[in-house]
Parts: sequence; structure tokens; C-alpha cells
Amino acid sequence: MTLRVNDVPEANRYEARFEGESKVAGVAQYIRTAELVAFVHTEVSPEYEGKGVGAALARTALDAAREANLRVLATCPFIAGWIDRHPEYQDLVYQSRSRVSD
Repeated sequence: MTLRVNDVPEANRYEARFEGESKVAGVAQYIRTAELVAFVHTEVSPEYEGKGVGAALARTALDAAREANLRVLATCPFIAGWIDRHPEYQDLVYQSRSRVSD
């Protein structure tokens, strides 16, 4: 079975489905601005765990952020952990700029 991940902007999430199935296998919810995408929640249905759904959601969402030249704020523990294990995505991570007092 082929896994497909699509952005569903009207729902503010990426959805993963296996080809030929109508059921959503997993989702990665986000909040997007002009400069930043914050990933706030990722969930994989129990029957699809261990089948690469979470990794496909993370990779697709992060590749799309890179293509759109967006920084990533990973408040979702799954996405944050995935980025930690895949250093090729570290450059996307949003770094806040602290103000230095005079």
C-alpha cells in the first residue's frame, strides 16, 4: 500500500492516508504565518502505528516548510523529536532573538 500525505490548509493540518482507504491514518496539525509554521500536534491512529505514518507526516511537512522558506516551531513533541533525530532539518528550527539590555 502506498501512503500519501497531503496538506489540508482549510483544516490546518497534513493528513496521511493509505491509497485505497478513506480513513485518515494520521495528522500533523499546524499554525502557519507568513514566516513561520508551528507544529502543535501529531497523531497516528493506533492501527497504523509502526507503519511509517508519523515519519511521512514529519518529512512531508518539513519539506513543505523548507520549500516555502518558512521557519519551524515544533511545540509538538513528536515533530521536535523527529527533527532532533534528523539533523538535515535543524536549519529550519525557529530561533528566537533575545534582546540585550543596555
